[in-house]
This record gives sequence, structure tokens and C-alpha cells, in this order.
Amino acid sequence: MEIQKETMDIEQLIGYLSGILTTIAVLPQIIKSWKTKKIADISPVMFTILILGVGLWTVYGILKNDIPIILFNGISFLLNISMLVMLILYKRPK
Repeated sequence: MEIQKETMDIEQLIGYLSGILTTIAVLPQIIKSWKTKKIADISPVMFTILILGVGLWTVYGILKNDIPIILFNGISFLLNISMLVMLILYKRPK
């Protein structure tokens, strides 16, 4: 009986790299907003739409049983929720 090693093919590598990059893309904005508490120029509408999008991608990944889609979009969902929470908490009355 021969044991087969699973190797990551180029398709999987591209999937994981794109997931990592798109997931961490929001981190600089989250860190800057958290440190400075300045969010005046950040659009809550954009983050709301993004949250809905990555939330639906997460559901899609669950339906397809696709771990990278579930993992990276689930993390993105949580990160973007944290940004939206900061937008609500740090919003100054006009």
C-alpha cells in the first residue's frame, strides 16, 4: 500500500495567498483608527457593504465546504465588523 503525500498545487497556493492578502488588507486601517481614534474620512457604508459581501462569501464557502473561503472570509468578516464598531464608537457628533 502506497501512501500518497498531498502537495499544494498552484491553484491552492493562489487561493491561500489571495485569501491572506485580502484578509490583511484592512489591518493597517484598523490599527491606525484604533490608535488615533480618527475615523472622519472613513465610509461606514463601504464597510457595511464589505461586511455583507464577506459574510455571504463565508456562507458560500460553508455551502461548498471550501476551507480557504470559509477561513479567510470569516476572518475578514470579523476584522471589518471591528472597523465598523470603531466607526460607531469614535464618531463625533456634528
